[in-house]
Amino acid sequence: MPDEEVLEEGVLNPIKTEIQDPLLQAILEENGSPLAAPTELEQPAPLPDPVDEVDCVVIGTGAGGAPLLARLAMAGLKVVALEAGPRRNPITDYATDEKAQAFLFWNDERLSAGQNPVAFGNNNSGTGVGGSTLHYTAYTPRAQDDDLHLHRDFGVGVDWPFGIDELEPYYDELEQFLGVSGPTPYLWGAPRRRGYPLAPLPLNGAALLMQQACAQLGIQTSPAANAALSARYYQEGVGWREACTNRGFCQAGCNVGAKASMDVTFLPLAEAHGAEIRADAFVTEIERDEKGRVTGVVYEQYGVTVRQRCRHLFLCAGAVETPRLLLLNELALTSGQVGKHFMAHPGMQVWGTFSEDIRPYKGIPGGLISEDTHRPKDADFAGGYLLQSIGVMPVTFASQMARGRKLWGQQLRDYMRNYNHISGINILGDCLPHANNFLELAEEKDARGLPKPRLHFTAQENELRMNAHSEKLMREIWTAAGATDLWAYERYAHVIGTARMGLSGDDAVVNPDGRAFDVPNLYICDNSVFPSALSVNPALTIMALSLRTADKFLAAQARLDG
Repeated sequence: MPDEEVLEEGVLNPIKTEIQDPLLQAILEENGSPLAAPTELEQPAPLPDPVDEVDCVVIGTGAGGAPLLARLAMAGLKVVALEAGPRRNPITDYATDEKAQAFLFWNDERLSAGQNPVAFGNNNSGTGVGGSTLHYTAYTPRAQDDDLHLHRDFGVGVDWPFGIDELEPYYDELEQFLGVSGPTPYLWGAPRRRGYPLAPLPLNGAALLMQQACAQLGIQTSPAANAALSARYYQEGVGWREACTNRGFCQAGCNVGAKASMDVTFLPLAEAHGAEIRADAFVTEIERDEKGRVTGVVYEQYGVTVRQRCRHLFLCAGAVETPRLLLLNELALTSGQVGKHFMAHPGMQVWGTFSEDIRPYKGIPGGLISEDTHRPKDADFAGGYLLQSIGVMPVTFASQMARGRKLWGQQLRDYMRNYNHISGINILGDCLPHANNFLELAEEKDARGLPKPRLHFTAQENELRMNAHSEKLMREIWTAAGATDLWAYERYAHVIGTARMGLSGDDAVVNPDGRAFDVPNLYICDNSVFPSALSVNPALTIMALSLRTADKFLAAQARLDG
C-alpha cells in the first residue's frame, strides 16, 4: 500500500487518552458527556508486587505477540503482556480522518539512512494494544514453499530453517479463526485443505480497472485474501463481529471490528483465559542472573518505573524495537547478527488518471491480486513479486505526490482535483539480505534518554532489477486500461530481518523454534526473525510463526515436566 509518513515527531505513551474526532468531541459536549474523565479502558492497571513472578512476559501485542499470548494463556500459564502504547476503544476513538488517526502509529523518531532511506511513522509500525495490526490493511496471502528457499533455488540470500509444511497448518487455522475473506479455490500455490471461510470482499474501482486490463493481457487475477469480514462472523472469545462496511479507511483503524486486528481477535481470547495486558508500558531493561538467564523486565508506565519478574520472556516488538532492546541490554549478541540484514519489500507503484469516477478512498484498499509474477519467466532477478490494486486516502496520496513528483502549491492543488479519477497498482516483492542494510543505535537520544535506532537501507541490484521489471509491466497494464499521465513511485515497505532465525548460533540469533541461542529462556517472535523477506505481505506469516513458537515452547515445557 502507499507509504504514509508522519511529518511531526510524536511521543508515545500519552498519560491521558483523548477523543480525536472534533465532531465527536462536539457531540459529546452537547450531550454533557465528560471528555476529560478517564474511561474504564484508560484506568492504569494496578502496579504489581515486585516479588511476583509470572510464567511468561510477552513484549508487544501485535501480530507476533497476540497469538502467542492467547496460546500460552489457554495452556494455563500465568502470562503478562506489556504494550508500549495505550488501549483504545475503536467505536469512540477511531475517526474517518487520516490526520486524527495519527495516534495509531509509532511516532517516536527513527533515523533513516542509506541511498533508499525507509519512511517510518505510519508506514511501518504502530503502537497501542494490537500493535501494527491496528492500521494494517489486513492483506493476508500465504507464502509459497519456494519463498522459503531462495538460496536453494537461486544461490543467493538465506533459506528458512524449515519448509512450508511447518507453516501450512497455522495458515489454515488462522484463516478460519480470523475470518479471512477470499476466493475458493485460490489460483496460485499448493492445493489447500480448506477454502477461505468467507466469500471475497467487493472490488473497488481500482481493482475493477486492473482486472479488466489484466484480462486483456492474459494475466490471471483474483480477489485478494483479506482478514476483513465480508459477512458477520462468530469470533471465539469475542462473539459476533460485524461485516466490513467498505469505508476504505483500514489504515486509519477499523471502527466496526470487521478487520481482524489483534485487539478484536487474539487479545480478547487471551484475556478470557486469564492473560493480563498492561498498556502504556514501555520496556527499557531486561534483567538477567549470573548464568545469563532472563529474570525479569523493567518498564515505565504512567511515570512510574516497574519491575516484572518472569521465568520466560517473549520479545515480540517488531524488527526495529526488538533489536533495539537487545542492543540496549547487550543481550543475545554472540552471533553478531542482531540488527543485521535489515530488509524492506520493494513496493514500486504506477499511477494513472482515468476518465472513470474511481473514488480511490472507497472499499478495501488492496482488493485484487495477481501472483502470476511470483517467478516471472523473463526475470533477470532472484525471487519474485505479486501485483496489487491500490486504494488510497487523500492526504496520504497528496503527501506521496509531493515527494514522488515534486509537486507543490498550485501544481499540487491542480493535480489533486483529479483525485477521484486516480488509480494505482503496486507490487510487493522479495528483498535479499545484505550486509550494508542494518540497524544500529545512534548517538542521538529520544525523549526517554535512550539512543534512537538508525536504519540503513540501500536497494541492491536484485531489488533495482525487480523494480524495473515490475514498472514496465504495470505501465502496460494501465495503458491497456486507458490511463493517461502515468508516473511511477519507487518505495519500500515493511521492516524485516534484524534478528534472524537459523540452524546455528554462528549466523543466527534464534533457532527454528524462536529460542535465542545465547539465552535459554528468551524467545523472539516477530518479523525480525525472517531469514528472507518473502514475496507476500508478512502479517499472516508473523501470526503463523507466533502460534508455532508457542506450540514449540509448550511442547518443550511438557517434555521437561515429564
